Amino acid sequence: MLNYVIRRLLQGMLTIFIVSIITFSLMHISPGDPIEAFVGERPLTSEQIELLRQRWGLDLPIHEQYINWMSRMVRGDFGDSIMRPGQTINTMIANAAPATIYLNVYTLLVSIGIAIPLGVIAGVKRYSALDYSSMLVAVLGICIPNFWLALMLLLLFGLTLGWLPVSGVASWHGWILPVAVLATAETALLARLMRSSTIEVLTEDYVRTARAKGLPNYTVIIRHAVRNAMLPITSIIGYRIAFMLSGTIIVEQIFAIPGLGRLFISAVYRSDYQVVQAMVLLFAVVIVLVNILTDILYAYIDPRIRLG
Repeated sequence: MLNYVIRRLLQGMLTIFIVSIITFSLMHISPGDPIEAFVGERPLTSEQIELLRQRWGLDLPIHEQYINWMSRMVRGDFGDSIMRPGQTINTMIANAAPATIYLNVYTLLVSIGIAIPLGVIAGVKRYSALDYSSMLVAVLGICIPNFWLALMLLLLFGLTLGWLPVSGVASWHGWILPVAVLATAETALLARLMRSSTIEVLTEDYVRTARAKGLPNYTVIIRHAVRNAMLPITSIIGYRIAFMLSGTIIVEQIFAIPGLGRLFISAVYRSDYQVVQAMVLLFAVVIVLVNILTDILYAYIDPRIRLG
């Protein structure tokens, strides 16, 4: 196990290194100049603009800029924002992170809480009306784009009916629509996967043996079938974190949630290189760590699996 963890950590470090190079390169070849965006209409001379470039190290060769940036990243220093002078990126991320964490945790809890029972019931009641109807809803949930669903729910429950707030998360009511939008696709995917896994597990010999011993059907399903059917769910949840983070960026922008997604979009619009690079690298680190933890948990749940 230890060898596997070390190997995965090394692979993760390589992945993060490649992501950092790609992100840094794309930000520097993309249209727009952060200094020009910062100056705007201010009547500054070319000498003053050049001093600003020196202040942010943008006058250095590209490889030196990358080395300086990565050395700060390794120390946990994300630097200062170009568009918000005097404010560190660490502070900006720390202020925005709680909203994003809450949003993703609520989404994950709702998705798992609905998808697992629904998938088990659909698998046990295979080819029934409940099975067909639930899987039809699941297919629709996967196909509907989250930005379209967010706008429709906003128009219906926020503007037309006035039941829920249209922006912000000042109260618990503000979390309902964003969580519903993000949880729709995740619930649909996990429910379909749980149904297929349940159907497969119910045909195994140990399940037939448990039934032959006279165990109640409820006991057979809960104690013998569900635990093994959960293995694919456990493995895919870690990989869905990346999709949830990408969906969070859109949802936070639509519902005006002051989280990492909205901060990221704002930084992109303003050509704030430092913020964009730091957030992309942070997302990469989170995804890599979640995937490693998911693989370790998968081996813990299923003793037959040996890693490393």
